[in-house]
Amino acid sequence: MYYRPHIDDSQYTYPLDFCPIYNADTQEIVHIDVPPVRRPVNKAPPNNYHAAAIEKEGGYRTDIKPIHITQPEGVSFTMDGRYISWQNWKLHIGFNYREGLVLSNITFNDKGVERDTFWRLSLAEMVVPYGNPEHPHQRKHAFDLGEYGGGYMTNSLSLGCDCKGAIHYLDAAFVNRAGAPTTIKNAICVHEEDAGILFKHTDFRDESCTVTRARKLIISQVFTAANYEYCVYWIFHQDGTVQLEIKLTGILNTYAMNPGEDLKGWGTEVYPGVNAHNHQHLFCLRVDPNIDGPDNTVFMVDAVRGAGEVGSEENKYGNAFYAKKTKLETPEQSKTNYNGGTSRTWEMSNENKLNPYSKKPVSYKLVSREVPDLLPKEGSLVWKRAGFARHAVHVTNCKLLTFISTKLSFANLESDDDGQIHPAGRHVPQTSGEPSQGLPAWIAQNPNASTVNTDVVLWHTFGITHFPSPEDFPIMPAEPMTLLLRPRNFFTRNPCLDVPPSYCSVPSGVKQGSTLVDKISQLAFGEKKDDCCAK
Repeated sequence: MYYRPHIDDSQYTYPLDFCPIYNADTQEIVHIDVPPVRRPVNKAPPNNYHAAAIEKEGGYRTDIKPIHITQPEGVSFTMDGRYISWQNWKLHIGFNYREGLVLSNITFNDKGVERDTFWRLSLAEMVVPYGNPEHPHQRKHAFDLGEYGGGYMTNSLSLGCDCKGAIHYLDAAFVNRAGAPTTIKNAICVHEEDAGILFKHTDFRDESCTVTRARKLIISQVFTAANYEYCVYWIFHQDGTVQLEIKLTGILNTYAMNPGEDLKGWGTEVYPGVNAHNHQHLFCLRVDPNIDGPDNTVFMVDAVRGAGEVGSEENKYGNAFYAKKTKLETPEQSKTNYNGGTSRTWEMSNENKLNPYSKKPVSYKLVSREVPDLLPKEGSLVWKRAGFARHAVHVTNCKLLTFISTKLSFANLESDDDGQIHPAGRHVPQTSGEPSQGLPAWIAQNPNASTVNTDVVLWHTFGITHFPSPEDFPIMPAEPMTLLLRPRNFFTRNPCLDVPPSYCSVPSGVKQGSTLVDKISQLAFGEKKDDCCAK
């Protein structure tokens, strides 16, 4: 509960210390939680971020000159309904009320051969557990997708604000809670951006140089979950990489505090009288791989030191290390966690097809380094309800679990008729965690099912642990997190060598290829221009 002294004030500066319990069926307040320590309404002056408030406090900085992004010849992608083609990529852009953006049937044209990479990619769930043990804050762990719906909460985007450049928008149409059709205009933004250097090398022996600049395709949505904004960017790169980036902004969830109160480390005073509790943002990525076909296997890959002590025959100088691959053969074995000490990654591989050069299975590698543990302890309410977040990676067998759920559909068990889409369960607001729904339930049905050379789904939980600070208030600068799906042994050489270079010279001194030289860039202060971009 919050108080707003003026209609334009941010109410998060004025949190109240009680919590009404509402029965949604009877539409009645049935109880009010009042803490044992009362905290009066904050008397501090407003702390606002809207334009009039900033102008009143001294105005905006005036030393920012415009940056113009232009594509005078138009964009490099084409649309056929909801299918997009760009730089060898082709995929379908879908959307639903719960997950929001869903990308499917993703292929890459490899020298005329359209190769499968992923059948379906989506953010399937997220949970935001808060870390204050005082009652009633144990209830603060929103499932922003399963309880509220990322699609429902999606913003209509605006040119020059949410997206800059040459933009193509897609509307999102779905059925709302009342069963009526709903359309969100401009829910999805599609555009290209410069992505820096794609590859470059200057040979110090002869000063020959090749430099090629990259671009990326971004498919994005922004949704507002009460106080937080989540900006979701699916980014496709010319080298066959798929990147997911999420930016967190918006406003901290706040609570009242007394002057000088000891917050015991569970939160931070971000403004006089305003306590922002510690919390996590844990997202669950659903990856349905289709690496040159549907029968895939997942490996956990760790960088480890070679056997043998220094001076031994097999490791005389002690410098040996290699990639240790562990095949995840069952759903139970697949419950694995991130290890930064071994640079742990996970590879989705097609063991039926080997790279002709490396003799290794064609694969896509999950590279994700922002993977905190679920901090609420085992047996806690959050731990029970958010079973998907107990481990960084789970792997399930699509074929088998669909069969099992059909057999058990009349039993008192959650059915998998939704196709294993919702890792915290299909009806999250109704789950108590006893038993845990979603992934824990599916795996428990057959923990030793084979996940080798079959139609698997990889579930990955990642995110951040947020210890708030005054810099995050009254509105939070966007904090990004990212992960990659990178081809490994999928191609026989660098797949983007055919991207025209910005500059190329060879030892003979002949300049080659400059079809994409930027004619707009200029020197900032009028210095003498150097024609060689290698210097």
